[in-house]
Amino acid sequence: MPSVLLTKRIEFAAAHRYIKPEWDEAKNRAVFGLCYNAPAHGHNYMLEVTVSGEVDPKTGMVINLFDLKQVLLGVIEEFDHMNFNLDLPYFRDRIPTSENIARVLWTKLAAQSEIGTLDTIRLYEDEDLYAEITAAGGLDVASVTRRYSFTALLDGLQGHTWDCFVSVHGSIDPVTGMVTDIGALDRLVQERVIRVCDRQDLREVLKAASISGAHLAEFIWSSLVSGVSSGALKNIRVVQTRDLSFDYNG
Repeated sequence: MPSVLLTKRIEFAAAHRYIKPEWDEAKNRAVFGLCYNAPAHGHNYMLEVTVSGEVDPKTGMVINLFDLKQVLLGVIEEFDHMNFNLDLPYFRDRIPTSENIARVLWTKLAAQSEIGTLDTIRLYEDEDLYAEITAAGGLDVASVTRRYSFTALLDGLQGHTWDCFVSVHGSIDPVTGMVTDIGALDRLVQERVIRVCDRQDLREVLKAASISGAHLAEFIWSSLVSGVSSGALKNIRVVQTRDLSFDYNG
């Protein structure tokens, strides 16, 4: 029987700060930006866990959702309402970035054999940023996705607020704990996408008589792919409405 993927979400709250104590103020500020600000900043994290397994012919389930929730609650109890830098031993020698936190959570959950085979972990800092680790990629590789928004005309008359999700994939830097420089990515998207598209007629921007979300996703990919500072552009998702989105990955 083929495997089925099952995904469960659970929330917890915690605080962190990006800092390398051996670096001076200027270097910490240059590399980590606002994430370096003392003493720390908090997030209501959303942990999304995907497991794979065969459907039990008796229960019709991969795993009982109540059992899965209890395991997840047991794992995140250690992290809930904690300061990652000060309260948890896992981050004494590593920066508690979303990527590194996801790695620790992966290790914890992978040891819980009763939940089946761990396939993917996605950790949301907020609605605009999440890190993802997969069984296929391993613990040293992650994807980071950042959401951006702008308003533009689709056909010269009808305006939309577009959400654009930019995903970058690569090795987790052992020093910074990051796949890519989020500040640099923000500046890149602002310069090559937001300034170009915001409050504009997309037919003029893309120089085409008619435009779809698919055209826009391809345009954004082409605009960004050569400029990502570290890691590699993995996917562009353009959300036109809550019921319609477009993905492009080259």
